[in-house]
Amino acid sequence: MKITRTTKVTRTLVATAALVTLAAAAAIPAGAHGRYSPHAYRGKPALTVTASLVESGGGAANYSTARALTSMVGAKLVQAEVAKLTKQYGKERVALFLQVGDFVVKDALRIATKAGVKLPKGNLKGKQLAATLVKAGVNKEGAFDIEVMLDKAVTHEIHEQVMDNIDKKFGGNADANYHKIANQAFYDLAQALGAKNVKLHRFH
Repeated sequence: MKITRTTKVTRTLVATAALVTLAAAAAIPAGAHGRYSPHAYRGKPALTVTASLVESGGGAANYSTARALTSMVGAKLVQAEVAKLTKQYGKERVALFLQVGDFVVKDALRIATKAGVKLPKGNLKGKQLAATLVKAGVNKEGAFDIEVMLDKAVTHEIHEQVMDNIDKKFGGNADANYHKIANQAFYDLAQALGAKNVKLHRFH
């Protein structure tokens, strides 16, 4: 087959694009981003905030996402948000989000305890805790990012282990569903708290 000049140019462009893609991938350090986000936090966890969240949800053994949210912003706002999310995502997906949310905290604490990590006494409650969690989860793009918040709560490494365990217990779709709805729910929470500058994550 005779190769025309146009074909040669096309192949050259394709090869160049492939090299650029590989170079870009190589430039990103392992673990520099989350599974559902281009961002990740690799610093030390804010254990006092984590302890406050656990306490607001009923403690390590009986932690409940719904209880934690109610403790932070009140039943009226939580009920309105659940109704809004149900309309947006459907009853089954919201129920799964809450179920996985409970698992996330319990499993993260299990892994951390096994590693010898001890939580201090929490010192935040109510809307102050809610506002702190929202602020902790804002990524470099100005959007609330549940991956960043979880990294700061329990470390990126434990967050990664928990996601693997979600996949094993509930399936990969449940993991993605949790991250999507969490991004939306905390964005809504930010707006309710008056943090109008917080953006909605692209993965929602």
